[in-house]
Parts: sequence; structure tokens; C-alpha cells
Amino acid sequence: MSAEKVSTSTKTAIGIAHSKLILIGEHAVVHGQPAIAIPFPLIGVETVVEYMPGPLKLDSSFYYGPLHMAPEELRGITNCTTDTLEYLDLPAEDMIIRINSSIPPGKGLGSSASVAVSIIRSLFNYADRECTQEELLKLAHIAETYAHGSPSGIDTFTITSDSPIWFEKNHPIERIGVKEDLHFIVADSGQDADTRTSVQSVTRLLKKAPRKIQRKLDRIGELTHDAKGALEKASKHFLGYMLNEAQKELEYLGVSDAVLNRLIRFARQEGALGAKLTGGGNGGCIIALAQNEVHCKQLAEKLKQFGAHTVWPFVLKKNG
Repeated sequence: MSAEKVSTSTKTAIGIAHSKLILIGEHAVVHGQPAIAIPFPLIGVETVVEYMPGPLKLDSSFYYGPLHMAPEELRGITNCTTDTLEYLDLPAEDMIIRINSSIPPGKGLGSSASVAVSIIRSLFNYADRECTQEELLKLAHIAETYAHGSPSGIDTFTITSDSPIWFEKNHPIERIGVKEDLHFIVADSGQDADTRTSVQSVTRLLKKAPRKIQRKLDRIGELTHDAKGALEKASKHFLGYMLNEAQKELEYLGVSDAVLNRLIRFARQEGALGAKLTGGGNGGCIIALAQNEVHCKQLAEKLKQFGAHTVWPFVLKKNG
């Protein structure tokens, strides 16, 4: 599409994306093991692209101004934006990109990937182009590579899905059928997680003690397979046990800090069937599996009173 066609004072386009959670398989997925991730629609990103004369501008809660002057921490987003514009043959001028996100960054909830997906969709809409899944994943990978170093790709796949996914590097993505409604609570520790640093630390451990750490990663892979079976056979108590066992391995890998551990222990004491960190760890969030809807609401309130920064109770709906 030519610049003349899109450069009109009434041109506006919107792109949206929801968040994601990793249920089980964190860190091991980077090293070839499977992981299960679930869409998290309670929070998300809306990006609006509008015509505005002059250099391309970015309007976000972190920065407002010309895209080329955005701070280093937004490099993944700026690279993703400029590459998408080049791909669409759109000039990097005469527009403003407004990002409105309810996803707290640095919590392992897929903030960077959600923002990237939202921006890409908005720019494709601005250019009156359909965006294929392949194009979306390829362009979003640019932002994810900057954010996480060597991303597994699980964030982008889940953010573009409406059902739980089974993700394994170099294997086709599978949708997972859930046989019963499952009630979860996500609780924010109040501490930012640094996924990139956590991923690098596990990689260093693997190089230092390959046999020992590989056993831990393999164990997380086994637990992930068992968790898939629990989802498909409506066995929430078994699923809870798998989540607890995975947490033990993540603690061994050094990615679960004292604040996360405290929230996890409390959730279990208050009746959670299972609880673990979700995402990169060392800050960020935990996920707890409640017994039922009533217990979910009660546990969410107790976690908030206990000191969780933000709490989101939600239900993973039966889909199989």
C-alpha cells in the first residue's frame, strides 16, 4: 500500500492482544522440554495507530516522543515496530502509536510479547492488510529476542491462541482439551522478574553441572507430560500435585525467591491444590489451583490480605 493511501487525517487502526500464563514447564522449555501455557484474558494490550504529521511517535506509559529517540529498554518494541513498517512498506512518519496496556511488565505474564502482537496487528490494520499467524510470530519474535535473549516462542504462540497450548521446540503446536473448569488465582509478588537474567542463570548452571541440571530439566518435562494428562482427564488434584512438584525443581534451579516461596507456602496452607511460580521467576507472580469457585474467591482475598500486590482469580474453562 502506498503512503498516500494511508496518510489521511481520518486514518485510525486498532490492534489488541491478551496476556498469557505458563502453567508448567518454565525454563525447561528453553532447553527442549515441553511446556503448557494458557491464555490469560483478564489483562491485555490495545494499540491505536492514528495519523499525525511529522516523525513517527510512540505514546505509552513509559515514554512519549519520537520512536527513534525511545529509551534502550524499549529497543525490542522499537525494532519490532520499524521492521513491521518495513515489511508493510509503510514510511516511519506521519503517525502516532498509542499503547494502552493493563499487563504489568516484568511479571512473567507476557507483557513484551503482548505489546508486540498488539502493535503488529494495529499496523497491519492501518495498512489494510490481513496478518497471517506466520507473519505475526516472525515479527513478534524480534521484540521477544531482545526481551529474553533466546526466547522459546511460547509467549507469542499463547497470546495468539484462545485455548491452552502444548509447546515444544521444533514440534507442531498442540491445543489441549480441558475436561473440567479449573479455578486459578494469579498473585503478583510485587517484585519485578527479569526473565532474561533468569534464563541466562539456568543456562550457566547447565554448563557448569550438565548432568545434574539436565536431570532437573528432564524432571520438569516429565511433570509437564503428567500435567497434560491431568488436564485431559479432569484430574485437578493430580494436576495440583504436578504443580507442587514442578515448584521443587524450579527452587533447585534457583529461580524462585523468598517472596515467591512465601506466597506459595501460604496458598498451600490455605487449601490450594497446587501452587508454583509462573514465568521467569525471581520476582513476578505465582499461580495457585483452587478447589472450586468459592474457594478461589476466598483464597484470592486471603492472598491479598497476606501481602500479594495484585490478585487475579480466573477460570480456565472446559474446552474438550
